[in-house]
Amino acid sequence: MLNETYTLSNGVKIPKLGFGTWKISDKEIVEVVKEAMKIGYRHIDTAQDYGNERGVGEAIRTCNIARKDIFVTTKLEAHYKTYEEAKTAIEESLNKMKLDYIDMIIIHSPQPWNSFHKGDRLFEGNLEAWRALEDAYSEGKFRAIGLSNFEQEDIQNILDHGTVKPVVNQILAHVSNTPFELIDYCQTNNILVQAFSPIGHGEIFKNDEIKIMAEKYNVSIPQLAIRYCLQLGLLPLPKSEKTDHIRNNAEVDFEISNEDMKMLKNTKQIEDYGEFSSAPVYGSSSNNK
Repeated sequence: MLNETYTLSNGVKIPKLGFGTWKISDKEIVEVVKEAMKIGYRHIDTAQDYGNERGVGEAIRTCNIARKDIFVTTKLEAHYKTYEEAKTAIEESLNKMKLDYIDMIIIHSPQPWNSFHKGDRLFEGNLEAWRALEDAYSEGKFRAIGLSNFEQEDIQNILDHGTVKPVVNQILAHVSNTPFELIDYCQTNNILVQAFSPIGHGEIFKNDEIKIMAEKYNVSIPQLAIRYCLQLGLLPLPKSEKTDHIRNNAEVDFEISNEDMKMLKNTKQIEDYGEFSSAPVYGSSSNNK
């Protein structure tokens, strides 16, 4: 699976399985990413908000793997909604990571986190940020540009008024919380959906039906959850700091039957992410309504 790729709408290939780095410190991330690369991961996902871009860049530069064989994504902070703010932030990411180019940058959210999915959609601000991404893309600083946490109306604004089409939309998507309408919209517009938190921050471990199904396939619950995303045509971004889990998450070369996929699609909705419910994407996302 780690050798398989999707082809983005601009022709760039991206590994089908990524490695997420949220909540891993800048100090710890270097060895964690290097370990993931030893296992075979070639797709690393970070963000300005994560505070670990420097460490991710160091890991990529020092892992003894050809740069052309690695796909790295970062995200523009959610509150940058002017051209100049976005342009400055882009340069800061390039300087922190010390890479000649970054494979992809995406706008982290259509709204600042303190107003996530509330009130003004900030269409003009998102177009300004998008214009900065487009310019950086045209200058060869990125091989692709995209979106994250964007709803249909937010995406349509970019499609209608931008000059470069977004190639991805990274959203919360997992068994028991799969926004099928948004996924269908993205796929219809040839926008690849990346699934963050494909294991639902561990909440799906509490579901007995999922546990029984994982046992049926002789796989772990995370493996079943990651495979579910892949069979929906999504690009999952599992995250772990433990070597055994990092390796286990990549061993998903099995097939879930159509009948079992149907059951997973209809799994009872998660309404509480426990300690993570305070995070905007878990507590106030429209996906959770």
